[in-house]
Amino acid sequence: MWLKRFWPLLLLGALVLLLAIGLGREQKPLSSALVGKAMPAFNLPSLKNQNQRYDQSLFRGQVFVLNVWASWCEACQYEHKIFVEQPLPENVALVGLNYKDQSGPALRWLRDWGDPYRLSLQDEQGRLGLDLGVYGVPETFVINERGIITHRHVGALDEESWTQDLLPAVRRALAQQQAD
Repeated sequence: MWLKRFWPLLLLGALVLLLAIGLGREQKPLSSALVGKAMPAFNLPSLKNQNQRYDQSLFRGQVFVLNVWASWCEACQYEHKIFVEQPLPENVALVGLNYKDQSGPALRWLRDWGDPYRLSLQDEQGRLGLDLGVYGVPETFVINERGIITHRHVGALDEESWTQDLLPAVRRALAQQQAD
């Protein structure tokens, strides 16, 4: 009889316990099937000039950091400050991929928050993001001078992940470039 009265509480308690166990686990970085592979084929316009189009050959000849962002993304706002304030090594180009966003809000966002990108591509339909395996924004990729994806960071970068994850991946790509 008591079980009939308290089963909702028992169920809630079990759910809370499962949630606590899941949250307490160490989070592992998401792997990417594209690490070690060439940038996927694409043909996208520049965010600032829709008549200017780019394809995967853009990512050749030097090391690139590709940052997937959107004006509607709150975590992107937090991360964006890092890109504005923390310079990448001199010979590394930062390219933005404006993901599933409209150009008007995206351009206002860059005007209001600063534009650290050498170029921003407009991926309004999210096709390149899908081909990159983007789970959600922000995500950041390091691409070597041959157009090969060498690193993927899922989620917003902060000071710690900038210095302990992204910069070491950029330096490895640069070192590989010098060794070739």
